Amino acid sequence: MSRLLPLALALGLGVVVSVTSLVSPPAAPVQALAQAQVPAWLAPHRDNAAKLLSAAMADQFAWDRLAELTDIYGARLTGSDNLTRAITWAADTMRADGLERVRTEKVMGPKWVRGAESLEIIDPPHHVIPLLGLGGSIATAPQGLEADVMVVSTMDELQKRSSEVKGRIVLFDVPYTNYGETVVYRAGGARLAAQHGAVGMLLRSVGPMGLRTTHTGGMQYGDDAPKIPAAAISVEDAQRIHRIVNRGRKVRVRLKMEARFEPDVESANVIGELRGRERPEEVVLVGCHFDSWDAATGASDDAVGCIAVWEGLRLMRKLGIQPRRTVRLVLFTNEENGLRGGTAYRDAYAKEAENHVLAIESDSGVFQPARLGFTGPEAARRIIDDIGTLLAGIDMHTVGPGGGGADIGPIAQLGKVPMMAYGGDATKYFTIHHTPADMIERILPAEVSKAVASLAVMTYVVADMEERLPK
Repeated sequence: MSRLLPLALALGLGVVVSVTSLVSPPAAPVQALAQAQVPAWLAPHRDNAAKLLSAAMADQFAWDRLAELTDIYGARLTGSDNLTRAITWAADTMRADGLERVRTEKVMGPKWVRGAESLEIIDPPHHVIPLLGLGGSIATAPQGLEADVMVVSTMDELQKRSSEVKGRIVLFDVPYTNYGETVVYRAGGARLAAQHGAVGMLLRSVGPMGLRTTHTGGMQYGDDAPKIPAAAISVEDAQRIHRIVNRGRKVRVRLKMEARFEPDVESANVIGELRGRERPEEVVLVGCHFDSWDAATGASDDAVGCIAVWEGLRLMRKLGIQPRRTVRLVLFTNEENGLRGGTAYRDAYAKEAENHVLAIESDSGVFQPARLGFTGPEAARRIIDDIGTLLAGIDMHTVGPGGGGADIGPIAQLGKVPMMAYGGDATKYFTIHHTPADMIERILPAEVSKAVASLAVMTYVVADMEERLPK
């Protein structure tokens, strides 16, 4: 990697350079694997692991397929024509790749429609503010909602200032710490504000500061408070409003939203397999979610995860590698605003849950430095750590904690299945997460190839080793 690329990655720039400067020469990781000190039990798997590493790092096929998916099919919110078309493309393309038992399995999903939306400061001087309605929000009245803004930085502050809330729009200007801690304001902020009499809720976008980018995502109402419209604004706009209020000036805004739910619609999980040569009933599940929010093309969340896990199966098929166990690829629908795909898979395969040997999900981007995570018993972790030695040539040999994912979680919990995850750099990922900036130009071919190589080798060895992974 050139010295300029780390800077480009840090800035989130789309960099277009030659493939040779982005992808390590295939000989490098293969040679490192040949020289690596790996446990003796892995000897039967080294040749195929080397073939997979070489093939994954040889070109930018996976990045090009990612570009095809995001360019042609765009944003893929549940219920959208884009998602329906993408599901058909995925199934057809899996068949063309030579995957087996390719099918779509019906899932009924919610259909939330954003509609037109706008936000403007009307006092002090007029100022138009970019916004994104939160997924699941209701609309305002057709003429919009006009009210003064009350700014708070924590839920505790809202509670303490409860007497000031009635009839106002509450803005949560909450500094981002990490996604898990900060996203609770997106999920429950409108409900809490409404409990105290707010007529609307605005949220500082959940993530590090971008370029005045806004962040959408799911939110929930409760039965203990009225439903109020809810939207996110950029970090910069939230801080500006906060500064004005701190000067003793009131900020009055007009919010217009047409958001609505329509009746549930038919969607589908897309499934393809490489059938095991000896134990086809035992399954190594690899998955991702195929839907995305509607603000961008969902390149990092989660088109790239889908391509990365899919590519491992394509390469095994191309190279004539058939593991002992079945490798099953699932592109889950409706992760973003319902988790219907993950729960539908669990329900459809409940009787086979115990036969799932390992579940792997890629849903945290591929930005470098990336990592593999594992959750499972210590005996299984020791085996995964051994397999990690095969990835020393691409610096992915250390497997940390934190395996799992929203879509594989239901079947893994039912079958007590060990889980793995591939995760990219969190700061880069959450800077563009659920924003209009989640486009392929921010993902480098080398990052995709490295994810493919890591996931393919780990998937292959677990599917092919003589003894199944302990539970």
